[in-house]
Amino acid sequence: MAVNPATAWPTLPVRPDPATDAVLASGLIEELSYAFGGPFHILLPDAFDTNLGAMRAALDEAGVDGFVYYAKKANKAALWVERCAVHGAGVDVASAGELREALGHGVRGEHLVVTGPAKGRDLLLLALRHGALIAVDALDELDTLITTALTGTVRPARLLLRCLPPTQPHSRFGMHDAELSTAMARCVQAGDAVRMEGFSFHLSGYAVQPRTDLAGHLVDLCLKARARGLKAGCVSIGGGLAVSYTDADSWHTFLDEQNSNHYHAGKSFRTGDFYPYHSPAAGADALRALLAAHPEGHGRSLATLLKDSGVALLLEPGRALLDRAGATVFRIQGVKDRDGYQLLTVEGTSLSLSEQWFNSEYLPDPYLFSQSADTPASGTWPASIGAATCLETDMLTWRKVPFRRRPRIGDLLVYPNTAGYQMDSNESPFHDLPLPPKVVVESTSRRPRWRLDRHPPS
Repeated sequence: MAVNPATAWPTLPVRPDPATDAVLASGLIEELSYAFGGPFHILLPDAFDTNLGAMRAALDEAGVDGFVYYAKKANKAALWVERCAVHGAGVDVASAGELREALGHGVRGEHLVVTGPAKGRDLLLLALRHGALIAVDALDELDTLITTALTGTVRPARLLLRCLPPTQPHSRFGMHDAELSTAMARCVQAGDAVRMEGFSFHLSGYAVQPRTDLAGHLVDLCLKARARGLKAGCVSIGGGLAVSYTDADSWHTFLDEQNSNHYHAGKSFRTGDFYPYHSPAAGADALRALLAAHPEGHGRSLATLLKDSGVALLLEPGRALLDRAGATVFRIQGVKDRDGYQLLTVEGTSLSLSEQWFNSEYLPDPYLFSQSADTPASGTWPASIGAATCLETDMLTWRKVPFRRRPRIGDLLVYPNTAGYQMDSNESPFHDLPLPPKVVVESTSRRPRWRLDRHPPS
């Protein structure tokens, strides 16, 4: 296959990750690929613990009373809920199944927050019985909750009122100011049946200042709610703390260079549909930036405003707690030569990587590992990667990734840093292909040891 060495092939390398590199260097992934006979995910609990500790440290540094909930939707593995139970963190759930899963893995009921729209009575009743905090999305939901609390539960309903972001007025989530005022009146009227603990919101995107502005507005609402006799002692900012997968130069160079010629079948993407794979303030640093910024209309930082008002900050990160906490492995089972590039087919489906949801794709460069003793000659070998299914559009990577050597059947492709949303948000047993198992990998002094998720050590 002729490859034009003068062609510029955009790349997107991930930031250094010694923990993942150590697993890859150990030879474990080759053993696991043989054992499972298909794609699989590796999970790294130490990274989750580190990210959670960094979030808590950011709150402590700012002197802000706060609580971190893990947004369970970001990854269905039991491991992360187990880590929350060990460390006394919370879990953000949006269904009865997720709630039961969190309870079953040791998370206390009062450490759960129930989000999502139009919650059914069964979910509300389960949350009430276990003392979970409930983010109420609409007035009819509030009425259902109050009625349920008044007829047969032994605890008051702990709730937040979810705000419709003024900057995103077309969102289908939350209540506008007039509805919030009505909701507060109904909470007052309900008396001891409810405990209105504050307000919540979730903003699309990852910008810091809009979150600070809306959090400041909700602190003001807490003070107004207290004047009406409500507890109103906390504000939840939801998630939206970015993860920075790559460095600034790599990201901006990629955006400048990439075009439809760099994708299989001339596929094109709107750059605005790509996740922002670099962010100047990410994870715990994004939280620090948010706390240090001044909300609109206030002459002091959000941290100072929270402290002066006696309001706690709740947050529900998902992806940010899973940064560098896992990777996904596929085996190559077919190679075709095309005009100037290769088309690889791997075991499994692209639905194990979820950016297809957004008419986008997961952009960080996969690693190529040879299982052959005779390593092929080095060079530039661009290749796009498709799944073992009968759909033209079932592509893991439309982009022609420039590998340093020629991919071959039996080689492994490792997609780095996939724990946040990529592993299972869109998975499907299409063609009766099994869902990729999740493997918990723990560091030891000799070599990594592993177990299947949902089979914790005794």
